[in-house]
Amino acid sequence: MRQQLQPSFRALADPTRREILRQLSKEELTITEVVEKFDLTRTAVRKHLTILEEGHLITVTPRGKERVTRLNPKGIKKTADWFSYFDQYWDTALSSLKSAVESNKK
Repeated sequence: MRQQLQPSFRALADPTRREILRQLSKEELTITEVVEKFDLTRTAVRKHLTILEEGHLITVTPRGKERVTRLNPKGIKKTADWFSYFDQYWDTALSSLKSAVESNKK
């Protein structure tokens, strides 16, 4: 599982790619539209999109002469599921802390 998520974490490591994902969460975009939203060259945007696609976080589909980019829900879910483990950890840790504090009050 860890090896499968490495490309996703690599993709998420860059703030520009995270912002591209935020934009794609609102709407699908062509590469040209992504270029227009960021102060980047088309080459730089292509590189970011390639890394996001390698991380299975987006899909790029040809539509006529354009390539449409959208979020890949399955890839996003796998990454989110990994992070959800830590939500459970903190829930348990905070519950234990609450119990300890309440037992000291008595």
